Amino acid sequence: MDADDDPEDVVRQAYRVHYHRLVAQVFGLIGDLAEAEDAVQDAFARVLARPGSFLGAEDPERWLRVVALNVARTRYRRRWVFDKLVRAGRVDVTPAAVPGLSTDRVELLAALRRLAPATREAVVLHHLADLPVIEVAATLGVPVGTVKARLARGRTALARFMTDTPTVDDATEEVRRA
Repeated sequence: MDADDDPEDVVRQAYRVHYHRLVAQVFGLIGDLAEAEDAVQDAFARVLARPGSFLGAEDPERWLRVVALNVARTRYRRRWVFDKLVRAGRVDVTPAAVPGLSTDRVELLAALRRLAPATREAVVLHHLADLPVIEVAATLGVPVGTVKARLARGRTALARFMTDTPTVDDATEEVRRA
């Protein structure tokens, strides 16, 4: 960034470049498009409020991703009752709840929601956001080996969730193991 660059212009440009990709990544994690959009918008609002650390970041997209993931995690923790009801099968995520998505995509998102949050984050960032394992590790702040273990555990669980009709006990067991 040049000394003449206006921080707001830099943030606007970052918004144009990164917004949709970040929303897709957060959406894959939490399965709620409106919440994903809100989390990413909140990340950009935080940048506008205090642009210094963003403007000095080595990798601005990673910086934004970390902030958006932290916002999503906070929202996730606040919505734990709803998530518990979904995992218990008392609330269904239907195609009508996620407009514009195919039934297969909704089933994948429902299966992702059954994974432990840490496992889901690794799977979404690697497989849906196409980030290399080392970038996933940097984004989540964990060792590469941890990411690889989470990916293996996540793929195994997703294969089971997508091919069988698992019981509520299966989902509870997966959450406990992670």
